[in-house]
Amino acid sequence: MFGASNLLFSLNKELIINATPNGVEIALLEDKKLVELHSERSDASFAVGDLYLGKVKKLIPGLNAAFVDVGFEKDAFLHYTDLSPYAKSLLKFTQMAIQDKSPEGFDFSKFEVEPEIIKTGKINEVLGQRPNILVQILKEPIAAKGPRLSCELSLPGRFVVLTPFNDIIAVSRKIHSSEERRRLQKIVEAIKPKNFGVIVRTAAEGKNTAELHEDLSNLFQSWKSLQANLKGATPPSKILSEQTKTTSILRDLLNEDFNKIVVNDKGLYNDTKAYIQKIAPNKAEIVTFFQNGAPIFDQFGVTKQV
Repeated sequence: MFGASNLLFSLNKELIINATPNGVEIALLEDKKLVELHSERSDASFAVGDLYLGKVKKLIPGLNAAFVDVGFEKDAFLHYTDLSPYAKSLLKFTQMAIQDKSPEGFDFSKFEVEPEIIKTGKINEVLGQRPNILVQILKEPIAAKGPRLSCELSLPGRFVVLTPFNDIIAVSRKIHSSEERRRLQKIVEAIKPKNFGVIVRTAAEGKNTAELHEDLSNLFQSWKSLQANLKGATPPSKILSEQTKTTSILRDLLNEDFNKIVVNDKGLYNDTKAYIQKIAPNKAEIVTFFQNGAPIFDQFGVTKQV
């Protein structure tokens, strides 16, 4: 039995990254077998997770939804259920950040959170003035449809996700040990910035305070960039980009089981190596640059399996 369970943990995991003139394709191999294939077009704007300053253009009371201009050819769709309980805080924050004149940016820890909106409310009660509003892309645009939006903002890191305007700490249910859940909860309570909630991801299991603190600090820096980018902004404009698909896939997939990451583009190789260096310094040497002239997906047997 011991032998069998050992086998489960020793899968040979490789990430093959193929940069083409049109974008990037990423193949995840386990013991040479293709298990996931992701692709990102180089012109893909309005990617899931991107944050935009949008302008509410039209309210549709019948659908309890609004159409918001975020700069796509079709207005984006925002339903009341995706407004977030903290929609009033978000509207106030958006205005404050746009009008902010202070060189350092106002101190978000002193921000006064507004009362939550009710689950069964009406869109015109919240967005009746057709305000400018900070929104996050929930679904990318498809064919004739504009993007789908959410006001439940979240900034995902490697071990934690930062959510503004609340103080809730939630630990992933996939961490089964109640002792470990309590330990993580305690650490996060001690290091969490004020006015933010934190979702602790499964990858945080077994991590120490310093690792969690660094992840949280990086996300807090992203929030400060967001605040700075809102200063004087006019809609529609992109305020903060979700990382490229490559780094967000690495962020979500990378764990101790990876033995190899191969990239066929020098720039992307440097970015990937730098990213790994940051999140898992002991793994930096697994990133290699592929330059033998043959198509990388042919070389690693991906093309055949596709």
